[in-house]
Amino acid sequence: MTKPLGWGLLGTSFISGVMVDAIRQEGRSEAVAVAGRDIGRLNDFATQYRVATTYTDYDALIQDPNVDIVYIGLPNHLHTDYIIRAARAGKAILCEKSLSVDLPSTTAALEAVREAGVFFAEGLMYLNHPLVAELLRQLDSGVIGELKGVQASYCAAISEFTNPGSKGTLFNLGCYPVSLLHRVMQHRGLLSQQAPEMTGFKRIGSDGNVVESNVAMRFASGLHVQLHSAEDYGLRHQFELLGSKGYLRCASNPWLPGQSNQLVMAQYEQPEQTIEVSAEGDAFLYQVRHVLDAITQGHAELPHPAAGLDDSARIMALLSQWHETVND
Repeated sequence: MTKPLGWGLLGTSFISGVMVDAIRQEGRSEAVAVAGRDIGRLNDFATQYRVATTYTDYDALIQDPNVDIVYIGLPNHLHTDYIIRAARAGKAILCEKSLSVDLPSTTAALEAVREAGVFFAEGLMYLNHPLVAELLRQLDSGVIGELKGVQASYCAAISEFTNPGSKGTLFNLGCYPVSLLHRVMQHRGLLSQQAPEMTGFKRIGSDGNVVESNVAMRFASGLHVQLHSAEDYGLRHQFELLGSKGYLRCASNPWLPGQSNQLVMAQYEQPEQTIEVSAEGDAFLYQVRHVLDAITQGHAELPHPAAGLDDSARIMALLSQWHETVND
């Protein structure tokens, strides 16, 4: 009997716990080790989630022969270093979003992954969920006509939990609307090598980082986009596609999809139609499933509509440009 693939988790934050739950629910692999710098939190995590092996040295976990997949749940600014180390150790890698906090670091990480020839995925888990596939299917149907504009926002009260090194809301939350915008544009063939025009505003939080920002973008394709993100007040989501004939929006949270999800579609000035999208579970379950499928089939990245390596690079380019625009 083939031994199940083993996951090693770097970090003991709540998101690592969510991942352990998803790994167990999916059922084909095991969480075999976890690493953390705070020994008290590490032991509490290992006890709560029944993870047998613990490390206070991240490199020791990466080198553990029982670890086949390294999950990086550390603050954003630490991702690149451990992606490179895990790649050089020959491990498959799932790294939480955002992949880094700037484009040069992202480029270095992806180059290391390609050079090592290992599997890599950025943890934009929602892109693995059936809700995104249905959103793209509705867009492809032509029901809203030619895509003209996108309006999106994601807010959540997380600022008290974030690490200052992660550089604020654009990399903590803005990555969600940016990545879904990228997926829609790439899917519809609207991307080009030319960077969009951007104009934006910001509000600085107590840690000196951008805690709220909005930006207007105009792409070479003619698409107009408005994005917003804030991390110091309550949970609120918006993602709406405006077409020449009508509009399509996510009524349920597209970035935290579960078993029951809704899209709303309408022709302009006509009654709205609700589209129910059912699923077997949340986005983390589908992410684990697709990672294991890809690894066992010998693939180096996730299939569309999840984010591949080139997608992660383009998403970071947009995030970095937004960050630079509001910090000029």
